[in-house]
Amino acid sequence: MHRFLIVIEKADGNYSAYSPDLPGCVATGQTREVLEHNMYEAIELHIQGLQEDNLPVPEPHAVAEYIVIK
Repeated sequence: MHRFLIVIEKADGNYSAYSPDLPGCVATGQTREVLEHNMYEAIELHIQGLQEDNLPVPEPHAVAEYIVIK
């Protein structure tokens, strides 16, 4: 089981996401719910491809934090 951070961005009329720990793994969707589903599938396929190519699955290391500026 892996747990990867994804960054979600709202664009003009849709959403996009990427995972800092999985370079090149991206997804889009018309709604956030669709995006999250698509990104889940993208991560699964990305990991499957790494395994099929006998490449290591990166250990998750990215973290996120909000900083409050007053």
